[in-house]
Amino acid sequence: MGVVAKRSSMTFFSGGKDHYSHRVRIVLAEKGVAVEVHDVDLDNPPEDIAEYNPYNTLPVLVDRDLVLYDDSNVMMEYLDERFPHPPLLPVYPVARAESRLWMLRIKKDWCGYVDTILNSRSVEEVEAARKSLRDSLVTISPLFGEKPYFMSDEFTLVDCCVAPILWRLDEMGIELPEKQTKHLRAYMDRLFERESFQASLSEAEQEMNE
Repeated sequence: MGVVAKRSSMTFFSGGKDHYSHRVRIVLAEKGVAVEVHDVDLDNPPEDIAEYNPYNTLPVLVDRDLVLYDDSNVMMEYLDERFPHPPLLPVYPVARAESRLWMLRIKKDWCGYVDTILNSRSVEEVEAARKSLRDSLVTISPLFGEKPYFMSDEFTLVDCCVAPILWRLDEMGIELPEKQTKHLRAYMDRLFERESFQASLSEAEQEMNE
């Protein structure tokens, strides 16, 4: 798959280790969007962030007069509509709704575990979240034996949500049992080999799986 740059006056304020920022970077790379990516340290954020985003959080996407902040799903869907090729949501309304529901479930379920593992200071909370995420991934692994991507024959925004989580498994201290997750592991290989995924990685993310 070739990534062809398209002209755009777009700026993306991104966290180099932030999985929500990562998913948007995957979409930007998949679409071949010409974008200025600013790797932001939230402990020492530029003044621009507070001007653009009242919540002072990442990520933030600026496209001319439009500013999108805080919700990566909104950014991904905007980019998919703004740059229609390749499409990253199904054409038909029912399938699109199902994809959006999966994105919501990933955000409410898995992302909560990820945030706890990476940010909580409570050892008990981290261990519980780590076990819950691991168990959930083991349970869902057989689904990836049916289709090459997440419940789909094509790469979609749902995969953009899942990929940053799977890329961080080592960092989160999650080891998947080999026999029970062979389909999930094959799916991970397909995701990580994509040119767009490799192009999306920040320096910090590249170091996660060296």
